[in-house]
Amino acid sequence: MARSVFYYHLKKLSWEDKYASARAEIREIFTTHKGRYGYRRVTAEMHNRNHPINHKTVYRLMREMGLWDKKRKVHYQSYLGPLGKEAPNLINRSFSAGAPNQKWATDITQINIGGEKLYFSPILDMFNGEIIAYDLSTSPNLEQVYAMLERAFCSRKALKGLILHSDQGRQYRYQGYRKRPEEQGIVQSVSRKANCFDNAMMESFFGTMKTELFTSRKAFAKALREYINYYN
Repeated sequence: MARSVFYYHLKKLSWEDKYASARAEIREIFTTHKGRYGYRRVTAEMHNRNHPINHKTVYRLMREMGLWDKKRKVHYQSYLGPLGKEAPNLINRSFSAGAPNQKWATDITQINIGGEKLYFSPILDMFNGEIIAYDLSTSPNLEQVYAMLERAFCSRKALKGLILHSDQGRQYRYQGYRKRPEEQGIVQSVSRKANCFDNAMMESFFGTMKTELFTSRKAFAKALREYINYYN
């Protein structure tokens, strides 16, 4: 065996031994969260457990162990062209909040279940990532968004000054939608066109949620309720 090959294998074994405990903890985190966590969330959880590790190392270890979150589905595209005056981007990627009910985010995502399309519309509190209210429908329409808003307003009070952020989806630009938050003293904020990073907290939530596979609408609705309880 050539000396270079010998030292390569020696170095590789040493590297594997060095990360033996990290591998075990990564696997435990991945299993606990039912495969929903990608390498970035695993890295964050490692840090929460006082196990500092670089995200690139976690990425490499997860690849070697074959630990990957399940394939995520394509996001529902709600932008259908210009419609009325749009609100400014008040959030401007500042997703942190000092207290509950200061900044909310909303969006709609399409979910394919056994050949059927469902549309999920939630409101998320940027303070702690809690889902305030949601609606599940077979059509992405204004009635769905109104139902979601009504549930949110019934569950939370004193919302004056709160910022409600969304993308440029058509339903968020109708006067009927804009009027409802205004009546509560809520200020509307809108992402720039076709810029998913402007609503990154919702995108992240949708991506994590869609890691589970479901075979029917009934099974998905049940699992969705359980998932939101888990997520909250």
